[in-house]
Amino acid sequence: MSHDTPVHTPSPAAEQASVRRFTVLTVNTHKGFTALNRRFILPELREAVRSVAADVVFLQEVHGSHEQHPQRYENWPSMPQYEFLADSIWPQFAYGRNAVYPAGDHGNALLSKFQIVAYDNLDVSLGGHESRGLLHCVLRLPGDAPQVHAVCVHLGLRESHRQQQLHLLLQLIAELPVDAPLIVAGDFNDWRQRADAQLAPSGLREAFVSLHGKPARSFPARLPLLRLDRIYVRHLKVHRPQVLAVHPWSHLSDHAPLSVEVEL
Repeated sequence: MSHDTPVHTPSPAAEQASVRRFTVLTVNTHKGFTALNRRFILPELREAVRSVAADVVFLQEVHGSHEQHPQRYENWPSMPQYEFLADSIWPQFAYGRNAVYPAGDHGNALLSKFQIVAYDNLDVSLGGHESRGLLHCVLRLPGDAPQVHAVCVHLGLRESHRQQQLHLLLQLIAELPVDAPLIVAGDFNDWRQRADAQLAPSGLREAFVSLHGKPARSFPARLPLLRLDRIYVRHLKVHRPQVLAVHPWSHLSDHAPLSVEVEL
C-alpha cells in the first residue's frame, strides 16, 4: 500500500459501543479558498464541517503542503490542511497526494472517527494535465460490525478522462470483498450524468438517486445547477441525504457539500 500519512492508533474508548448507523459528508474544499480564490477561509470551513457532526468526511482538493501560502496568509495553518480540518474531532485521517508541484501538493483526504486500518491512493491522472486520484480506506467500526470500505473520488473535467477513470474505479471495486459495505463519494465532475450507468454493474447506488430520483445539484455552491458530486453506497441503507447549499456553505467553496446517514 502507498501510504502518504501514518495510520493513527485509536483510543481504547473507540473499542466500546457498537455502531450501526453513521453520517458521511463529502466536500470539495477548493484548497481552502472561496470561489475564484478571492479569500482564504479554511478556519471558517473547519467550523462548518464540525457543525455537521459527520463521522466520516471525504475531502477533495485539500493541500498537504505549500511553501508560499504561509507567507501570504497569516491564518494559514502550521500543519497540513487535512490535519487542521481533522482537529480533535476526527482522530483518524488519511491523505493521498494527487498533484505535486514545486510549491507543494494537494489531493484527496478522509477524516474518520473510526479506525483506518489500511489505505491506498490510486493515481488515475490521464493526459498529463489534471492530477486525479482514488483514495481507498478500510474502516473498522466499534463492535462487531464488518469493515467498511471508503473510496474518496476526484475525477477529471474531460468526459473521455472520466470514462477511463470510472473504469479504473470499477477495477478497484472488483478487488474488494463482494459482501463488504462500501461508500464511494466525492467530486465526479459528472455534469452529463453518465456515471450511474457505468457504475451500476458494480452494485453501487447513489444516495440522492435512490431517494429523490436524481443526483444532487451541487455546483456552483451559491446557486447549485450542475450535479457534480455524488455519494454511492453498496450493502448500506441511506437516510436523509442533504445538500448543504445555504449560508455559510454557499460562501465556503465552489461546491456545495453533500451529507447522508448510512446504516449497516
